[in-house]
Amino acid sequence: MGQTIVLTGMVLSAMPIGDYDKRITLLTRERGKISAFARGARKQGSQLVAAANPLAFGEFEVYEGRTSYTVVKASISNYFRELVDDFENVYYGFYFLEIADYYTRENADELHMLKLLYQSLRALEKESLPNRLVRCVFELKSMVINGEYPDVFSCMECKKEENLSWLDVKRGGMYCASCKRDHSAIPVEPSVLYTLQYIITSTIEKLYTFTVSEKVLLALERILKECRKRYMDKTFKSLQVLEENQGFADFL
Repeated sequence: MGQTIVLTGMVLSAMPIGDYDKRITLLTRERGKISAFARGARKQGSQLVAAANPLAFGEFEVYEGRTSYTVVKASISNYFRELVDDFENVYYGFYFLEIADYYTRENADELHMLKLLYQSLRALEKESLPNRLVRCVFELKSMVINGEYPDVFSCMECKKEENLSWLDVKRGGMYCASCKRDHSAIPVEPSVLYTLQYIITSTIEKLYTFTVSEKVLLALERILKECRKRYMDKTFKSLQVLEENQGFADFL
């Protein structure tokens, strides 16, 4: 076997291959998103059994072949077990993994998405932060990293930065009270606008240092729902499970 390299990253997804192997998708600091074979990862006693599961974060020693990577061994520093033990938390986590997989590309610089993913999963473990808020923050910041998100800093018509009070997601920006024309625009209160601006401009390390009222959170959820329609052309399976489960809970 040739020379191996050590990559720091997280398992985004895994699928069975043959009787004992897995093919995993890794989001790494050094190589962006890659696919790799984990030989024997489904065989009892293999050191890769736990390492080849979604959410596993750590160092992966891989052999780089001409057309694929093969995981030789792994040293996992965080399995996010607290998420795995809770149905709602783990599906929020899986949803974040799906978004990261959707936005990232193989062999591209995806360091910011990896950092956002890791910090967001850690935020899900904090009881002081509502999962719904963590989700809104993650969704919007993912869009920002990808480069497509609404401009919430000036009016699209007059370019002024004052009295911004209407968001037109389809057109991708804000209107002030004087320039608003479209009846489908969403009213945005100052506290909601400030929150959107903070998420967009904040460093990843400072994203999860605040909470909001239920009123602001509901407004954020409405806005991000429209943003997903506008900027994410995909149906996420984990989100469907979450929404179905929450709907069932509300019915009860």
